[in-house]
Amino acid sequence: MNEGMISKRYAKALLQYATDRKAGDTVFSEMKQLASAFAHEPRLRMAMDNPTLNAEDKLTLIKAAVGNKGSEEYVKFTGLVVKNKRDMYLQQIALSYIDIYCEAKHMNMGRLVTATPVDDAVKARMRALLQKIKPGTLDFETEVDPDIEGGFVLYIDTYRLDASVKTQLNRIKQQFATENSKMG
Repeated sequence: MNEGMISKRYAKALLQYATDRKAGDTVFSEMKQLASAFAHEPRLRMAMDNPTLNAEDKLTLIKAAVGNKGSEEYVKFTGLVVKNKRDMYLQQIALSYIDIYCEAKHMNMGRLVTATPVDDAVKARMRALLQKIKPGTLDFETEVDPDIEGGFVLYIDTYRLDASVKTQLNRIKQQFATENSKMG
C-alpha cells in the first residue's frame, strides 16, 4: 500500500473521529503544530523512522511537538498510529489532515514570510489580497525569516509568490554566471 493512501485513510478517520467529538478545530490546530514541528526539526522525522526507538519515547516526542498538552483525540490517535507501527507516516498524516480539513471547511491557507516583523496594516492588506485571489475562509499566518534578506514570500495553498531579496540576488548571480560562460 502506498504512503499517500495510508496517510489519507488515517487523516480521514481522524477527521471523522474529531468531528464526531466536536474537536475538529482543536485537532486541526494540533496537526498544524505537528506538521510545523516536522518541517522545522528534521530530527523528529529521523526519530519516527528509527526502529530502535521505543513507542513510549516516540509518543513523548509527538506530544512535545504540540506543547506536551495534546487534546484527548490527538493523544489517542497518535497512540493508535504508533501502536500500529505507522509512526513513519505521521508527517504525511498531519499534512493530509490539514488538506482534508481545509477542503471540508472551504478554507484556504495563507502565509506571509518577511525578513523583519510587519505591522498590522501590512498584514491586513496581504490578507485582503489573498481573499480577492481565493474567496472563502482564510487561515493566515505571518513568519519572520531573516534569511530572505528583504522583500517577502507569500503562500496561498500550494502557490508561492517569491519577491524576496535573496531570490532576486540569486537570479542576478545566475544571469551573470550564464553571461560569463558565454564570453569564456
